[in-house]
Amino acid sequence: MRFLDVCAGIGGFSLGLERAGMTCAGQVEIDDYCNRVLGKHWPDVSRWRDLKTLDCTQLPAVDLICGGYPCQPFSLAGKRRGAEDDRHLWPHLFAVVSALRPAWCLFENVAGHISMGLDAVLSDLERGGYAAQPLVIPACAVDAPHRRDRVWVIANARQVGREGCSEGKVFGKSDVQVESVRGSSAWSRGWDLSTPRVCRAADGISSRVDRIERLGNAVVPQVVEVIGRAILAAHWETTR
Repeated sequence: MRFLDVCAGIGGFSLGLERAGMTCAGQVEIDDYCNRVLGKHWPDVSRWRDLKTLDCTQLPAVDLICGGYPCQPFSLAGKRRGAEDDRHLWPHLFAVVSALRPAWCLFENVAGHISMGLDAVLSDLERGGYAAQPLVIPACAVDAPHRRDRVWVIANARQVGREGCSEGKVFGKSDVQVESVRGSSAWSRGWDLSTPRVCRAADGISSRVDRIERLGNAVVPQVVEVIGRAILAAHWETTR
């Protein structure tokens, strides 16, 4: 499966999905520092900068679009201006989904998104022909030493019914449980080696790879890997 990483940040989604067995076909990220990090680790991957002015005809065909679109409009730590916040990028991300029509989508945001903005996201996806399921998965679910609650939205365009993206369907296989990736490359170096001595952390990303702001915005690759393995299993089952 090929994926496009939108609002890629320092590559947490790209790292996790590659560990799951997928291939990164492109990345979209506007931040200069993040682009330097992405360029170092994915030198051969095409990148685009501004999601708001993105020409979707230039984008590659992919099986999955992922993205951790900005949380500031919904975060309990901010002013919660929602759609009135100039950092509200969901409409632009959904435009990419509508243009490319991937079989799968995987999005991440803060838990505060549940009480502001998530209904609009799910409504847009349903209107676009996707069955979508939000799940709250904390980092500690994959044994990270902190909680870090996040809402993950899994969406599928195939005609498998709403249950096709339910927790029981996507995560119901023994070979895609959390235990199946413990001991793999995702856990090979342990959590403590990558936990920065600062108030914001994204365990699973190498120590000192980025500044505090970018670590705070990053996703935990181990969670992405577990979800990615589940999507792969469900994808090949439906295609068979």
